[in-house]
Amino acid sequence: MNVVKSFFGTTPAGDVDLFTVINDKNMSVSISSLGATLVSIKVPDRNGHVDDVLLGYDSAKEYYDRDGFFGAVVGPVANRIAGGEFELDGKTCHLQINDGPNNLHSHLELGYHRRIWDVKKEGESLVFSLYDDVDTGFPGKKTVTVEYTLTDENELKIRYHLSSDEKTPVNLTNHSYFNLDGHNSGSVLGHRLTLNASKYTQVREGAIPTGVLSDVSGTVMDFTKGRVIGDDIEADFDQLKLTIGYDHNWVIDGWDGSLRHFATLVGPASGRVMEAYTTLPGVQFYAGNYLDGRTGKGGAKYYKRQAMCLETQYFPDSVHHDNFPDCIFGPDRDYDSETVFKFI
Repeated sequence: MNVVKSFFGTTPAGDVDLFTVINDKNMSVSISSLGATLVSIKVPDRNGHVDDVLLGYDSAKEYYDRDGFFGAVVGPVANRIAGGEFELDGKTCHLQINDGPNNLHSHLELGYHRRIWDVKKEGESLVFSLYDDVDTGFPGKKTVTVEYTLTDENELKIRYHLSSDEKTPVNLTNHSYFNLDGHNSGSVLGHRLTLNASKYTQVREGAIPTGVLSDVSGTVMDFTKGRVIGDDIEADFDQLKLTIGYDHNWVIDGWDGSLRHFATLVGPASGRVMEAYTTLPGVQFYAGNYLDGRTGKGGAKYYKRQAMCLETQYFPDSVHHDNFPDCIFGPDRDYDSETVFKFI
């Protein structure tokens, strides 16, 4: 594996490096030491033309200064926690209130997306590591690694590991925004998405799960046979109205902790296909509903629904729902997961 290291800029957190890996099929991946962030995925289309299929920025400072979590590792707990607090072993843990009355993505200033990670090459992988003893309300001192591997089969493998000296919730994810026709190609509403998920976690106001696992059958939430994202995104359906479009956690069918194929995404103009696999029980499909016309790479403007996310995860707000998979880890239970994005 050939790795090219370059300087990506200076931020208040420190100097940032960019690591680029290229495989034998002319696919390349670039990852920043700030946030262990996926900065670009460049992959050929059906005619061999290479485009960058990730939204993002041209410099480390833009990633540091702007919200949106483009391409970043989010942690220690991604997604929402109702009321910004939870109880663990009789102790109430208070978190940053940063999304209405709730907590979103742990901490906007001190979360993993804004930290400088150590980086080393191990075999055919790049391993990003972080020691987390910063008080963001979550118990424990944590050691975190995220391992990225680009194969010659156009697979990007992401492996996560976290150990903690205290019991604590963990829900690591990568928050990449995909547009398979190219980051500056416009809307993703024509992309076709298939999800191997026959249920989703119903939400109330604030996109907080109610605890109910709803069947997708017969609704606009059914992607089991494939659905063009834009066909029903404006439908008169209460769950879509609450989140201004798709922004829900789908429950992956047959979850048993093994690596499972859970999604296929097709870009209509490019013909690119992305298959996604994970060992995790859920995936947040977010259709870019809040993209605001910000300026991204090369001066591109990113407007509403010009990208979509597939954030593999434990279910949002799991700390408040005993019927959700257990996201509490600690001295007797390390966190391990893997997610794979394969381009065809």
